[in-house]
Amino acid sequence: MSYDNDNIFAKILRGEIPSTRVYEDEETLVFMDIMPRADGHCLVIPKTPCRNILDAAPGQMNACMATVQKIARAVREAFDAEGVTIQQFNEAAGGQEVFHLHFHVLPRREGESLRPPGQMADAEVIEGHAEAIRAALGESG
Repeated sequence: MSYDNDNIFAKILRGEIPSTRVYEDEETLVFMDIMPRADGHCLVIPKTPCRNILDAAPGQMNACMATVQKIARAVREAFDAEGVTIQQFNEAAGGQEVFHLHFHVLPRREGESLRPPGQMADAEVIEGHAEAIRAALGESG
């Protein structure tokens, strides 16, 4: 399967679709999920094209995982979370919906369930969560 340059994350990278950006470096971008399953749910993507883990170059994986770790630490601090869930899906049969490599980072607390998928959150709430993560990054990262 080939990479689709018109997928939603490619459009976010090009600035064609708005997003609430939290962090970026030369190789990765982190932005808030607009349908968060937990407060602070964000996505880590490489800035270069690849569908998923199955076609990612080692450099893309290394860059993404370094950023995933940085963001996991920040969301844990920002939301006083006891743990962090990292999710990653590959191809439709594996649950992937957007065909650009991405990692979900979700702060978690004991006894709190994830919200159901597909529910849009208020833009102001999402921005507040992004601010909390940015502040934690400033202190820890």
